[in-house]
Amino acid sequence: MQSEKSGILWVVGSFLIWGFMPIYWKHLEHVQSDEILTGRIMWAFIFTFLAVLIMRNGRQLVNDVRNLWKSQSQFWSLFIASVLVTSNWFIYIWAVNHDYIVQTSLGYYINPLVSVLLGIFFLKEKLSSSQKIAFLLAFTGVIILTVSYGKFPWIALSLAMTFAIYGFIKKNVKLDALRGLAIETLFITPFAVGYYIFLFMKGQAAFLQVDIKTDILLILTGIATALPLVMYAQGVRMVPLYVAGFIQYIAPTLMLFIGVVIYKESFGGVEMLSFSLIWAALILFTVSKVFETVSTKRSAHETSK
Repeated sequence: MQSEKSGILWVVGSFLIWGFMPIYWKHLEHVQSDEILTGRIMWAFIFTFLAVLIMRNGRQLVNDVRNLWKSQSQFWSLFIASVLVTSNWFIYIWAVNHDYIVQTSLGYYINPLVSVLLGIFFLKEKLSSSQKIAFLLAFTGVIILTVSYGKFPWIALSLAMTFAIYGFIKKNVKLDALRGLAIETLFITPFAVGYYIFLFMKGQAAFLQVDIKTDILLILTGIATALPLVMYAQGVRMVPLYVAGFIQYIAPTLMLFIGVVIYKESFGGVEMLSFSLIWAALILFTVSKVFETVSTKRSAHETSK
């Protein structure tokens, strides 16, 4: 039970950071999305690799790579996870810097529903009656948002699918969170380095060409990327996937608030209705989880007497 509480704290922290990330990317909207992604991959690898060395875990990192290679299913699962999260990063950065923050929030509202379904169908996780009702309320809210959007929300659905499947794979790959991220980014870093060389050769790179603020922000994308991913990877292994799925509503709620209040994207009555349904689902889910926890503690206490 204590490990589940710690897991919840890790996952909540990661989604709070992700929720505020649109503000960060908006400060880089003068840089092309492909360069932001390329820098994000490179600097995330550099920072995670340095962190591993500082913690004197370099030998364990080498052993992790060797063990992954021995288990080909784990190796290729992590490679697929790396490709998925890289795709998710690019779509998200592009959408934020092209004024689609509200649609990105829709994507991350849909994402937990996909996570819940993956947990039910593949991990045989169970929902209580009240949690099923909460799921239906949230599903209804998301459907209303999707229909009211007026056209096929490819950004939202792409974000939802890529990150949900990424989380599902990560839950089943047994690796230390920090070293796992170092390996994930290592898979893609050679491609990122090659693309950055191409950008410099073509004179299209912004890094070291615009101003010091841009350079610092591009470098810090590594920390902005690594920190929440490590926190998420650390926490998601300690909690049922459906719990992690509902916690994920923190990020899109913050994104929606930022998109509407700060960047003045449209938000009408239909969106408010959907938003209310989703929050009702969250309240119901949280209350049911609290009662479930209290009941489990009571049963354990009575058994120990």
